[in-house]
Parts: sequence; structure tokens; C-alpha cells
Amino acid sequence: MVRIVLVGAGSVEFTRNLLGDMLSSPALSDADIVLHDIDPDRLATAERMARWTAGALGATPTITAHLDRRAALRGADFVINTIQVGGARATRVDFDVAARFGLRYTIADTIGVGGVFRGLRTIPVVLGIARDMAEVCPDAWLLNYTNPMAILVRAVAEATPIKVVGLCHSVFWTVDTLAGYLGLPREEVEADTAGVNHLAFIRRLEHGGRDLYPDLRRFVEAGRVPESDLVRADLFLRLGAYPTESSEHHAEYNPWFIGKRDAAGDAVERFHVPIGEYLDRVAHNLDEYAEAKRKLDAGEPFEIERSGEYAATIAEAMTTGVPARFVANVINHGTLIPNLEADACVEVPCVVDGAGIHPQPMGDLPLHLAAYVRGAVDMQGLTVQAALKRDRQAVGRAVMTDPIVQSHLTLDDAWRLTDAMIEAEAEWLPAWLGGAAAG
Repeated sequence: MVRIVLVGAGSVEFTRNLLGDMLSSPALSDADIVLHDIDPDRLATAERMARWTAGALGATPTITAHLDRRAALRGADFVINTIQVGGARATRVDFDVAARFGLRYTIADTIGVGGVFRGLRTIPVVLGIARDMAEVCPDAWLLNYTNPMAILVRAVAEATPIKVVGLCHSVFWTVDTLAGYLGLPREEVEADTAGVNHLAFIRRLEHGGRDLYPDLRRFVEAGRVPESDLVRADLFLRLGAYPTESSEHHAEYNPWFIGKRDAAGDAVERFHVPIGEYLDRVAHNLDEYAEAKRKLDAGEPFEIERSGEYAATIAEAMTTGVPARFVANVINHGTLIPNLEADACVEVPCVVDGAGIHPQPMGDLPLHLAAYVRGAVDMQGLTVQAALKRDRQAVGRAVMTDPIVQSHLTLDDAWRLTDAMIEAEAEWLPAWLGGAAAG
């Protein structure tokens, strides 16, 4: 029987979606599903949701819940990580401290100040998970959904022997969006992508062997792109390849959209950049959790539909041996995208089968695309270096790579911002940074 462990199962809606995909598969419908969270209330709610989902699908898994992580991990085949260290409070600090220095962000979970500090508070916990896995389920795969994706995958790969892969929704939903723009069914559109997480690009976009990029360019140039996607549409016209992550993310991955004015006005207003978008998402998630508890208490049903989660694709393909394609974040090794660093975590198409996960080499990125993403790769490397070598200087140097910091602050202010973040996030940071957390 396949043993699948969900770490951070208290993310109840995601747990329901993921289990909906897994338990809809005949190969996984009787799996051993193990739930772990450090919050007893959320863990109990996740267990209730898991049992409701199984019943609604007519599946017969074994479902257990554990507050003890090692007990949950023992004997696992797949460990799915969805934790958020510090939760909503830490996310608020990421935004609030930056705001004191005049900086504005939209998501702040991948690069920049928010990405660095989310990485620093999360790396020790994820390494703890991986080290427990090395002792109690050494052959298991760690399937990571937690951001900052590339930082965490790189840290686990460098510091532990555990097999790790990072999974993200952005490519799937970008292809879905572009198919909608062009009036085509998503399942008929073929795409290849390459880059790093949240900074990858559509390299090939086809329908029945026909290149769709000319149609997409006409769509964009005609001004038909909705307000919510104007940033990446503009980047597409400049870069020649469509980004695979949303406009609200890309607005903070460069210095051109936040806090810039030109003859046409404020870029934030003109491109409809949603400052503080992630804070709204956090509030929504808290409301969603409360509503899930209410519906469980009232015996009301939930909607179940296949959401295409890659963790389910991987578990099914490895269990059945039937190959499947998906997109994943893996270590480059100098062969997948040769003109990015060998130890970078890159996002590329993969094939999964009974023998494991097989990343597909994508060749060099065009030089201008490689130049656009290298700052993020450097930031990721510096943050991992800081965490693994306990190097406080590397923290400040990682913050220095932030394009918003570079366009708004002096070096002195960038260093003061780093110190302020360390002080404000002390309860979630490890002792070598003066924090109170383990690691």
C-alpha cells in the first residue's frame, strides 16, 4: 500500500483538492494517507476533511493524523510539504517592515526581501523534515509546494540525501489562460517551458503542430489582455516569450513597474499592479478555513473536481508505471539549462514513471531571458549559503539583489532594512541570527 504523508495538512482547502485528485485515482484510492500539522485544531479539521473527501469519492484509504512528525513520516513513500512557517503573522511582518523603508510589494514570497526572509525562517524546518526522512523513510520522495520554492529545493538538495522535487501551479494555469485568450481547449494546447520557479517562460506554444505565438502577439497588441495580466503582456512584447507566472508576481521581480512614473503616469496604476495582494490572499485563506469548519460541522457538501495537482500525477505514475508529463523544480546539474548555474534550481518539463522522475534538458535560455532570471538565481544561492553556512553577511547580500531595493534604497538603507527584518522576525529565525527558533 502506498503511504502518502501530508506535512502542513492544516492547509485544509489544499488538502481537500490534493486528496480529491489522489483518491480519484484507482491506483491510490486505498492509499495510506497520513496527515501531520503542528496545530491540533487544524490537524483535526484536516482529518475530518480527508474522511469526508474519501467518503464522497467512495474511496477506501487508511487515514491517520499525527502531531508527532517522525511518527507521521515513518515508512512514507511520498512526503508532500505545504507548511508556512510563521503563518499570517510572519507574512504581515514581511510587508510591514519593508513599508517602513518605503518599499511596496505584491506577493513577497519568491525573491526580494520577503523571499529571503521566508527562506531563512523555512529552510531549518524543511531540513528538519528531510533529516527525519533520511532516518525513517530514506527512499521517499519529498514533494515540495512551499515557497520560496527554488530556495527550499536547493537547500534540501545541498544539505541532505533526500530525493526532492518542487511543484508549482503557475505553468499549468498560464497555459490554461493563454488557451482561453486564443479560444482553444486547454487540453489541445501543447507547451514547453524553461526557467526558474515563477521566472520561467513559454518556449513553445502550439495547437495541432501550429505555432500559436503569432496569434498571441496579435491578441496582446490588440489590447485584449485583461487588466490583471498587463505586466506580463508588456514583458512578453519586450522579451518575446510569455512569462509563466502571474503579473502580480512579475511586477516585483524587476524595477520597472512598482514606484516608477513616466509620461504616461504611475506604472502601478497604469498596469493595475495589486500592491499587498498576498495579504488579501492570507485573509481569504483564514476566512476559507473558518468556512470549511462551519460546513463540516453543518454536514454541508464540498465541491470535488480534478485540479491537476502534480503530486497526484507523480504518485500515480510511480505506482502504476504508466508515464506522465508534468513540470517540476529540480537541480540544474549544468545540463538542463546549461547557461544557468549548475547548482541552480530550475523549472523544466519532466517525465515520471515507475523508475522515478526524469527532468528533460531544455538547452540554453536566450541570453536576454537568462539575464532576466540570473538575479533571482543569485539571490537563491546567497540565501541558501546564509542558511547552511550561518553567514549573516550573505543575508544582506541576498537583500541587495532585490530589484525593488536596488531601485529605491541606498546600500546603507538596504543594510538597515536587513537588520530590521532580522529583529522583527526573531521568533521564527534560528539562533545564529539571534532568533528564538531551532536550527
